Amino acid sequence: MTSTGTGIGKTFVTCALIRQARALGRTVAATKPLISGFDKSKILQSDTGAILQALGEPATPEAVARVSPWRFAAPLAPNMAAAAEGLSVNCDALFAHSRAFLAERVDVALIEGVGGVMVPLDDAKTVLDWIVACGCPAILVVGDYLGTISHTLTAAEVLRAKGVALAAVVVSEGEGGEVPFAATCADLSARLPVPVLPLRRNADGGELKSLLVS
Repeated sequence: MTSTGTGIGKTFVTCALIRQARALGRTVAATKPLISGFDKSKILQSDTGAILQALGEPATPEAVARVSPWRFAAPLAPNMAAAAEGLSVNCDALFAHSRAFLAERVDVALIEGVGGVMVPLDDAKTVLDWIVACGCPAILVVGDYLGTISHTLTAAEVLRAKGVALAAVVVSEGEGGEVPFAATCADLSARLPVPVLPLRRNADGGELKSLLVS
């Protein structure tokens, strides 16, 4: 699960897919291995907490560590958030963790990334390198703001150039969009050779069901 930027809706989509998979009777596992801006005093308000709630699990310290083993407090790009604590992101360990997670025997395995496709993880590697290392299809979550079409097409092209299979683009409706939501979805559908799925605010995620039954 990746995006064109931060705060667009990756966690909402991840949780919606978890709930849809569980409703279909599928076994599902989800992880957000790397998270910045993590406040340990507000776990339930964090992306990690939201994923655990969608999985129907309590946010115990053990569960938090399992879903998000790399946690940094500063709300910055991972390389900066880690540096603020005198640390660095061990990309080899992160990539190995994700590959091991994908090898688990479940019907649906979801990895939520951090920020956008080109967010830096350390001095050299980005989220794109992480996706490539996983060797799995990507779902690209995008917004409906003015400029999103350019950002979406750029991200999709970068993924294609690296040989990443794009499973779908999910357009997440924002507040007070400057461009009609339906027009954004229609334009992207006409330009991209993958499903473009609209996700309305306050929806239950049913629009994403096709990703689980296809």
